[in-house]
Amino acid sequence: MEQARLFVYGTLRRGYKNIYAELLRANSRFLGNARMHGRLCQFKSYSGAVLSDQPDEWVPGELFHLQDPNILQTLDEYEGSEFERVLVKVSLDHGKDPETFLETWVYLFRGRT
Repeated sequence: MEQARLFVYGTLRRGYKNIYAELLRANSRFLGNARMHGRLCQFKSYSGAVLSDQPDEWVPGELFHLQDPNILQTLDEYEGSEFERVLVKVSLDHGKDPETFLETWVYLFRGRT
């Protein structure tokens, strides 16, 4: 079964006014603010996350439950070839136990940082 969660940290977050962020909002339920172990790299006009095993490196973002996981194909096209959708574990900020991690999709930068 397709994983039905997506963690976003960039232009797909709530508040962004592009058709892909709106597509995500229309086809998902916001679960809350979350974070993943990683490092955010800033480029000219966008940012990209890479994984990190450093305990103090976190990428803040938002977690969504997808009502229709098929929208991931459209979001894959939006993110382009510099990003790869992979499964990671994230922690919800409002969770009772902050060390409880949920498996979710995220778009990671795969180019050179």
